[in-house]
Amino acid sequence: MKNEKIKICFAASSGGHFEQLLMLKPLMEKYDSFIITEKTMYEPMSEAFMLYYMYQVNRKEFTFLFRMIANLFRSLHIFFKEKPDVVITTGAMAMIPICLIAKPFGKKLIFIESFAKVTTPTKTGKLMYKFADRFYVQWKSMLEIYPDAIYLGGIY
Repeated sequence: MKNEKIKICFAASSGGHFEQLLMLKPLMEKYDSFIITEKTMYEPMSEAFMLYYMYQVNRKEFTFLFRMIANLFRSLHIFFKEKPDVVITTGAMAMIPICLIAKPFGKKLIFIESFAKVTTPTKTGKLMYKFADRFYVQWKSMLEIYPDAIYLGGIY
């Protein structure tokens, strides 16, 4: 039985970030949840959850700014339609708008730094560290970079 009192947005870009997010499937099943990811050739397996897509973003491409603006408007639409209480994300860049939208509306933001980052931060992590209500790292060594983070080990 799902806990209908809390609605959670799970957000991650495609590939490895999305695979890490799927490790939280027991949490997704416990609460009223939906997923935001990037639209790519990669087909996520999530038949049980409402799935929304953002444009894939690469900061080195000419279309970066346009795609981020489009993702901002998509995120606003999704946020007001779904009304999440919490946003949980593993990054990356395409998920920044939904994360930043949640904060002015008093919603909780939980960021999980990538398992692949053992000694250096992600750019998205560095930004989200300033805004996240809870910031998790998956390697103890990352506490040197994010001293207020929470280390509980890997989500794998």
